Amino acid sequence: MKYIKVEVFVPADDKWQVIEGLNEKEILKDDGYDSVFAESVVTGHFIPLEGSNPDIGEVGKPCEVNEVKLEFRIKAEEKDEVFEIIKSNHPYEVPVINFIELL
Repeated sequence: MKYIKVEVFVPADDKWQVIEGLNEKEILKDDGYDSVFAESVVTGHFIPLEGSNPDIGEVGKPCEVNEVKLEFRIKAEEKDEVFEIIKSNHPYEVPVINFIELL
């Protein structure tokens, strides 16, 4: 079976919305365990540009956000579904989602 590692950066206060969205579809189940993911504390940095609609921050001003990086493994065929679940449960207009193929 082919697996993909997923990394998603989300404001710390919003992480459970993303996790619960994934759990509803049993994405975080793995070999007899539920809610299987890792979390690292990070600081996100960005400057919203003209035309953006930031959930956090102001257009043209540097923004620093307390975030977490959520990491978990999925089956390769779940990639599109996982992308949609994260997008629909994430507060950012353009969330950072990394899909990394595993050997």
